[in-house]
Parts: sequence; C-alpha cells; structure tokens
Amino acid sequence: MALKQRNPKNLRTCVLLDKKEKREVDFNADYVGFEIPDKFVVGYGLDWAEEGRNFKDVYCVIT
Repeated sequence: MALKQRNPKNLRTCVLLDKKEKREVDFNADYVGFEIPDKFVVGYGLDWAEEGRNFKDVYCVIT
C-alpha cells in the first residue's frame, strides 16, 4: 500500500514463484515466472534453516 499512496503513474507486480493455493487475499501478479503447488521450496535464494540458499535451481523439500 505504501507505493500506491505515492500515486505512481503505473504499478506492476512481478513474482518468481506463485503459490495460488496458499493465497490469503485476492491478488494476481502482473508477471509470473512459475506457478507452483503449495510445497516448501529451496534454492535460488530461498533457504531452509540457512541451507539450500545457494542452489542454482529451485527444489521441493520432501520431509
């Protein structure tokens, strides 16, 4: 909301991973890299207890 309050001429949203199943509010990003199921993922900057962040790809964690 802070960005909208500045009255930009245009405002677009971009997400790498979109988990629509997990969404709690009505929202659709303008640009989506990948739609994924509600699974825990690591890699490409995402981690689990500081592990997996440096993976070059995104992986699903199976527990």
